Amino acid sequence: MKLSPTVRLVCALALLASLACRSSGDGARSTPATRAAAPLVYPDALRGDVVDEYHGEKVADPYRWLEELDSPATRAWIDAENAVTFGYLGEIDARAKLAKRLGELWNYERYTSPAKNGSRYFFAKNDGLQNQSVVYYVDGLAGTPKVLLDPNTLSKDGTVALGGSTVSADGRWYAYGIADGGSDWTTWRVRDVEKGHDLADTIRWTKFNTPAWRKDGTGFYYARYSEPEQGAELKAKNQNQRVYYHELFTNQEEDVLVYERPDQPEWGFSAAVTDDGAYLVLNASQGTDPKNRVFYKPLEPTTESGDVAKIIPLLVDFDASYDFLGNQGSTFFFLTNLAASRQRVIAIDVAKPERANWREIVPERAETLQSVSLVGGRLVCNYLADAHSKVLIHALDGAFERELPLPGLGTASGFGGEIDEMETFYSFASFTAPPTIFRYDFTTGESSLFRRSPTTFDASAYTTEQVFYTSKDGTRVPMFLTYKRGLARNGRNPTLLYGYGGFNVPLTPSFAASRIAWLELGGVYALANLRGGSEYGEAWHAAGTKTQKQNVFDDFIAAAEHLIAEKWTSSEKLAIQGGSNGGLLVGACILQRPELFGAALPAVGVMDMLRFREFTIGWAWESDYGSVKNPDEYRAIRAYSPLHNVKSGACYPPTLITTADHDDRVFPAHSFKFAAALQAAQGCANPILIRIDVRSGHGAGKPTSKQIEQAADELSFLVRELGI
Repeated sequence: MKLSPTVRLVCALALLASLACRSSGDGARSTPATRAAAPLVYPDALRGDVVDEYHGEKVADPYRWLEELDSPATRAWIDAENAVTFGYLGEIDARAKLAKRLGELWNYERYTSPAKNGSRYFFAKNDGLQNQSVVYYVDGLAGTPKVLLDPNTLSKDGTVALGGSTVSADGRWYAYGIADGGSDWTTWRVRDVEKGHDLADTIRWTKFNTPAWRKDGTGFYYARYSEPEQGAELKAKNQNQRVYYHELFTNQEEDVLVYERPDQPEWGFSAAVTDDGAYLVLNASQGTDPKNRVFYKPLEPTTESGDVAKIIPLLVDFDASYDFLGNQGSTFFFLTNLAASRQRVIAIDVAKPERANWREIVPERAETLQSVSLVGGRLVCNYLADAHSKVLIHALDGAFERELPLPGLGTASGFGGEIDEMETFYSFASFTAPPTIFRYDFTTGESSLFRRSPTTFDASAYTTEQVFYTSKDGTRVPMFLTYKRGLARNGRNPTLLYGYGGFNVPLTPSFAASRIAWLELGGVYALANLRGGSEYGEAWHAAGTKTQKQNVFDDFIAAAEHLIAEKWTSSEKLAIQGGSNGGLLVGACILQRPELFGAALPAVGVMDMLRFREFTIGWAWESDYGSVKNPDEYRAIRAYSPLHNVKSGACYPPTLITTADHDDRVFPAHSFKFAAALQAAQGCANPILIRIDVRSGHGAGKPTSKQIEQAADELSFLVRELGI
């Protein structure tokens, strides 16, 4: 979203590299597309004798050798699996036509909302099929945009991407992070905006972090890990993060240590500098737990002294989430779920920080307060009302001013800027409309259209509605449905059901060209707002975590049953899709209810739930998943872990697993081992395939060309397996 013992090979490398082949079994249930096809022949993944013991239970892990990603045996297995998968996909007649149409749908101008720094505005633009978006700046909104950084020049295949950026307050310096091959590891450089060239300054070994500039632009604060041992970059545990100050025109080795907690190796840090430049604010989190701690430090108008003792603890009880919004003098504003599952805004004066002096500014409402921006001397509060946006604007004393009118059922985002800036920009998107950018004027209280992206399809031909269904335990769950107007509910419509359900992440309306291609095929797109997300606040999130994780799978299964009962589709025409934690969701559901689905697309999934903490940042997910060291949580995890619930001889639906060979977020061996186990167990002719991308990671920064290729392969698979 760990511990890393040495992983031993379970068979001789020479034998594994030979990869003898095996046929999938004949079976009980098959789709129309596969009944007439010959059974696939899969590469043989030899089974080892590794056994682990958890709370007295012995659990076999026969494919442990696939955790050695760069071993000759694993590389040979990857090549052999890709040969089978791409051979299968290459026989699908619709594949070339789908790839062509996806290219057309993707080929439209798209922009990010502008951010103002000094007199300059910064934004990114993609002409349509550029692998990476280009960063521009402009002096004043009426000026001529100039290219600041074109990531497409950094690699021939587009796999070197922008991994984050931040501009100094005066707009002079642009710090940008570069991620290579989809890795979370980011290397930061600094560019002189006016001159267009980079300084020698280079910051390495950062992840999940954006630098925070000092107000005067002389340097920035950032958090980094220790340099991993050579060759261990992919599997290295991401612990013991430290906060440093980097002064411009110096080497990283000279950076000043600002804060560290060797007694808390699992704490991660992010830094912010207040708009007035008076304070450094440090956020300390533990894994992915939404609860956090907050420290601060008054800043002098000089370079960083490195006096760690000056760091002042402000919120250290780890009792709630506290999202720092900004300050007005010594008053700090926070978005928090303290005594408010759906969140509220409070103010704390750091000159008298005792709880008795805290003030509630914006109270909790029936809707979930998802984010707040302190801009224009106001609090712009972005709510989720049944998983779609509602924006309310309040004065700093909490007085309600107005609701911001939105175009319809969709998602609003942005609202950046400093506290005294009297304009802000935001985007609005829906399932059938790409982000449209608006400019909001705080003086007039009016929004105006700033940029609208042209599209190559008729959005008016489609409609979106929101329905509610009942899960296994009686919980009411929302779901969005998008489809072509006039669609008949005859139980035969191909339907793609998407879900995530975890880590406090809400699923809201968004645009994707691949979904339009699906709708043009006559498909229904369904998005279920499962427990584990934040759609209805912290209580909704907690209800899908640890020993209650099964609720998430029950919600997804109930969504599928609702779609069938209401005659939107049938099991034979229903596909499910999810990525990362959503890949776990799909994997668990096809094992629990294999007869319910016609096809499955699990992407970069967490499939080995007994060993997820062994790799990279996996240890951080225990706040959601629980720990195998806890007996009760272990039993809950063991009951649904996809890798450990595959049953030999069962007939699983056609499945296309996707991952990348060097994903350093969800270690790719999760998918490797799951694919090997599922192929070995499959009791019918339904295909079990794995598509393993190279020079890619978890998904961030994936070039447009690779996105189109993968979408074409996934849609082609569904066309064949659902009989479209």
